[in-house]
Amino acid sequence: MPHAPAGQRSTQSTSQLDHVVIGGGVVGAAAARSLAARGEQVLLVEQHDRGHEHGSSHGATRIFRMGYTEPDYVTLAQRAWDAWAALEAASGRTLLDRTGAVDHGRPEVIDAIAHALECAGVPFERLDLDEAAARWLGLAFEGHVLAHGTAGRIRSAETIEALLDLAASDGAALRFGVRVTGLDDHGDTVTVHLDDGTAVTTPSVVAAVGSWAPTLVGEVFAGRGASLPAIRVTQEQPAHFPSHLPDDAWPSFVHYPLDGWDVYGLLTPGEGVKVGFHGIGPVVDPDARDRTPVAAEVERLQAYVARFVPGVDATAPALISCLYDNSPSDDFVMDRRGPLTVATGFSGHGFKFAPVLGEMLADLATGGAPHPRFTL
Repeated sequence: MPHAPAGQRSTQSTSQLDHVVIGGGVVGAAAARSLAARGEQVLLVEQHDRGHEHGSSHGATRIFRMGYTEPDYVTLAQRAWDAWAALEAASGRTLLDRTGAVDHGRPEVIDAIAHALECAGVPFERLDLDEAAARWLGLAFEGHVLAHGTAGRIRSAETIEALLDLAASDGAALRFGVRVTGLDDHGDTVTVHLDDGTAVTTPSVVAAVGSWAPTLVGEVFAGRGASLPAIRVTQEQPAHFPSHLPDDAWPSFVHYPLDGWDVYGLLTPGEGVKVGFHGIGPVVDPDARDRTPVAAEVERLQAYVARFVPGVDATAPALISCLYDNSPSDDFVMDRRGPLTVATGFSGHGFKFAPVLGEMLADLATGGAPHPRFTL
């Protein structure tokens, strides 16, 4: 909640820092790392344990791809491709496995992706259905097919650890298991109240809190005459399916079906091929979801996999519970009012941009202008 009742607050202890980053998922970790690398004094606070599974960043893998219909997202993905290489060099870890990616399905979508990639100078191939089936034995295709090599599989859990370690090595303080109970806006500063009874006053708060953004910062922004878009928080249930094929047979893939919901998939080494519908789950409270699978949706996913992912065993799903936060347009939300910067709405396609998002949030928190697509 944005403001805890005064009677419930402990005595405030004030400490001056350049920035308090709220949220230890990939976006918060990236922001803390970018700020600390610039010599800023940073405190990161996260309500759960390090590497927890309660938000949107958990799990071993995510997709990297440049296949967007919108040119500005393609441009951002190009920046991210270089930023991943820089992050790997800085951390000494392999974080992006370059497997390539394939998109298929509705012709108007695939053609729009091809046009955006061509305009950006990103190499790609158009394939017919037989060519695609011969190349990727684990997948079945429909509609138009497009493949591009500047794509792959992000080692997501390792990425968060790398960002947190780099932030700490540059002087950021990291605190886990500490919940923010309220924010007081003083005009030029914000006091962040924590559930251990302490409070920190700072000229900059970066709330990289995903699904918790409406309840944590909505009231503060309203007090400044701004409002968050209607962030939709849902519980999604993709699954890992056992693969019949060697690991190198699997690209990252996205399917825009001629009839039905969009689907994404990729191999998670050691766990199977992850397949999921994009953003169709029930609306939930992020603090009160029960993670119970919806049987009808499991059956629907298995039926899809049996038809379009023949390289796995559709009868043996290992179910996953994912928390999504999305804006009505599916665009990210990154903007600042006074001392408060917000970051939310990344689910389904934000992880691939993490190193760049960290830089963009660091720019915002130090007085830079927002990306026009992502403003409040």
